[in-house]
Amino acid sequence: MKPLRCLLDRVGFDPARDELWSVGDLVNRGPDSLEVLRFFAQLGDSAHVVLGNHDLHLLAVANGVRQLKRGDTLQPILDAPDRELLLAWLRRQPLFYRSPGNDYAMAHAGLAPQWSLDQAQALSNEISAVLQSDQLVDYLQGMYGDSPDIWHNNLQGIERLRVITNYFTRMRFCTAEGKLDLQTKDSPESAACGFMPWFDVPTRKSAGFPIIFGHWAALLGRAHRSDVYALDTGCVWGHKMTLMNLESKQLTDCNC
Repeated sequence: MKPLRCLLDRVGFDPARDELWSVGDLVNRGPDSLEVLRFFAQLGDSAHVVLGNHDLHLLAVANGVRQLKRGDTLQPILDAPDRELLLAWLRRQPLFYRSPGNDYAMAHAGLAPQWSLDQAQALSNEISAVLQSDQLVDYLQGMYGDSPDIWHNNLQGIERLRVITNYFTRMRFCTAEGKLDLQTKDSPESAACGFMPWFDVPTRKSAGFPIIFGHWAALLGRAHRSDVYALDTGCVWGHKMTLMNLESKQLTDCNC
């Protein structure tokens, strides 16, 4: 929480005037998961958050689908008196967000190269509907796994939901056709033969539209260009936390 407070103080963040966007993974790894979750939840309409894989992991643990892993920092949330309110708020957050002015989009990991922005929005809405329904536990039980590893419009059921979730929250590398490699996690130079960073796919349908994402700490923010902004700069690994002003594109860093 300290690096986040540092950044917000440096830029003079005022929730009455400003919006705070988060690329997800509000929880886990860092030591202050409960405080961060409470902070964003109390911001109300001043916050725009997309869910990351660790946020979904919290929901899975809280609903008895998974056990805590070594290194998880989720127990304070599970023990908190406002646990159910916080989990309900988390379930209402989407996997994809596009600003009303249509000037930026945001996802935790990225967008499948086969998806237009409108399709990404529709698929995110599918997951949101399930997260807020009585099918939540079934979804959480079925969302784990690497298969199918490529999107097809005719996918149905849990396989459809799983691959949508994997593109939005776990993707780093894929082929030009959108086939996923969910095992390689290092720098772009480590790509397996035939694979590339998702944002380098030459036929990517969302190319040209500014997309903000996180998840890929090994990038250390090195993927900035006119239509891609990588904001995971490895704070949890001892590097920096980075904030970007969406109007000026100015970056502000704080050591973790």
